[in-house]
Amino acid sequence: MRKTLGRLLLASTMLSATGTAGAASGYADHALADEVVTQLVAEGFEADEVRAVLAKAKRQESILEAISRPAERRLTWGEYRKIFVEQPRITQGVAFWNKHEATLKRAEETYGVPAEIIVSIIGVETRYGRIMGRYRVLDALATLGFDYPKRADFFRGQLVQFMQMTREEQLDPTQPIGSYAGAMGYGQFIPSSFRDFAVDFDGDGKRDIWTNEVDAIGSVANYFKQHGWKAGEPVRSNVVMNKEADPSWFNAGLKPEVTLAEWADRGIATNRELDLQQTATLMELTMDDGEHYWFGLHNFYVITRYNHSRLYAMAVYELSQAIKDARQPDSTQEP
Repeated sequence: MRKTLGRLLLASTMLSATGTAGAASGYADHALADEVVTQLVAEGFEADEVRAVLAKAKRQESILEAISRPAERRLTWGEYRKIFVEQPRITQGVAFWNKHEATLKRAEETYGVPAEIIVSIIGVETRYGRIMGRYRVLDALATLGFDYPKRADFFRGQLVQFMQMTREEQLDPTQPIGSYAGAMGYGQFIPSSFRDFAVDFDGDGKRDIWTNEVDAIGSVANYFKQHGWKAGEPVRSNVVMNKEADPSWFNAGLKPEVTLAEWADRGIATNRELDLQQTATLMELTMDDGEHYWFGLHNFYVITRYNHSRLYAMAVYELSQAIKDARQPDSTQEP
């Protein structure tokens, strides 16, 4: 396997160099490069091999600009919702579901994750494969791992994972393309998620989340199963305010830790027939007509494991229901 990667690196090195003079050495001589080299040497890489890859990584200013203004922190729920829960994405979601109906059914049967959730994730992440990113993953992870102090440790860790991933999958590390944060494929997996959760769902011996929609569907479903998705359980619930709530109770965290029975004791209930011993988080989100309130249940929390944002999880859930309803108009939606 190492020889295969070495041949890929040699071929890549022979390509004519372009770009600025500063890009010639990439990140091979960065002060923190030794840390990455040491970790990968411990995993069986050659030091020169790792430095050869780091030398090809290019700092991208647009990546640093993009990560400084994530939509989840800038927008209200109403503004965020308009981006993702909109008719073109719903229509495209129905078409994607129809095209891959058999695969989605098999994924649901195998992993217990509803087809509409799988479709919605791929729709929110990449508009069903239409927008999968334009950066080399190597550049994204190196730029953030070496030049974004706020989360540099995390991204250097992902750079190590990426190198391991490309060796395992026999990929040239200069070739994979992804988002500004190094997320890849239809479902936008970061390298560690790829290594842990990507699956060869069509049995061809490869885990291909870039061009193989079958593998992408199976991988998203497996991700949710491994993060604790409970088949047949609801995602969120309505809220009935019987008493004035303490402001500190709203949006206190993503993980549900207070039972519905305990919320009822506080004067905040649901009129759905649910197990009152299950935990829920209380959300207050702003829409154009004011504040709206929901309980986020266990499966809502599982969605936030994909992207740690309640706005993201709400968008995934509401898009999933809109796609399901558009495809099956008589289906019953959760409130």
